Amino acid sequence: MTTSPQQYVQDKAAASGSSFYYAFLFLPPPRRAAITAFYAFCREVDDVVDELRDASVAATKLAWWQQEVGRAFAGNPSHPVTQALMPHTATYGISAEHLLAVIEGCRMDLEQTRYLDLPGLLRYCHLVAGVVGEVAARIFGHTQPQTLDYAHRLGRALQLTNIIRDVGDDARRGRIYLPVNELQRFDVKAHELLKRDQPWGYSERFSALMRFQAQRAHASYDEALALLPEADRLAQKPGLMMANIYRCLLREIEADGFQVLHQRTSLTPIRKLWIALLTHWRGR
Repeated sequence: MTTSPQQYVQDKAAASGSSFYYAFLFLPPPRRAAITAFYAFCREVDDVVDELRDASVAATKLAWWQQEVGRAFAGNPSHPVTQALMPHTATYGISAEHLLAVIEGCRMDLEQTRYLDLPGLLRYCHLVAGVVGEVAARIFGHTQPQTLDYAHRLGRALQLTNIIRDVGDDARRGRIYLPVNELQRFDVKAHELLKRDQPWGYSERFSALMRFQAQRAHASYDEALALLPEADRLAQKPGLMMANIYRCLLREIEADGFQVLHQRTSLTPIRKLWIALLTHWRGR
């Protein structure tokens, strides 16, 4: 039996086990269909980089996705994800530029494994998370332009949290997102992040570096929430669910002493759902 584009993106979103999935559950069906299709697009593109070991093959696949975006906006989508997404693009103001920015961010993962300083890292965060936040905010619904600024800043906060959580995993894939000049400032060597056995690369220097990263992430959450206009708070509730889930994860990592080199801290599905429910009830 042939799977419909709508079922394909639903399965893609559910299979990811992502925190985003729990936030989508509370949306009305048309918006849920749109965000699920957009999220599936982001997953498809991201999986190209994460799952293909051969960089040239991955680059070819990303080029195919670029072409697919062009075809889709010309009225000829060929992939189930773009077939599911295109009916929603005009309604929610999703442009080809938004999708191409996500692809460009993933291309950075192929071409760049280190970031010299914070401005370089923030450009990456803008492409892979800020733009995603903006599109999500458009789908959730907004009446104030400032809501898109909030969404960009929240996307940055979520990505900075991801980077903290995945330091060990990313290092083993050859990628270190922590800015080089900050590693130097805290006297943490790249090779320490790559150690495969006890005591791994843990040290007071590493803990100080990670506390600094966590403070920046917390500041990004605070800055984002301060930007959200009260008029759009109700519509943007799914984003607030994400903020609360990810900030809870960040606090777990902090409470655990930043044990992120040899393990990947995560929240259980039931805890994510509970946080989403609490946010739904409280509205913040």
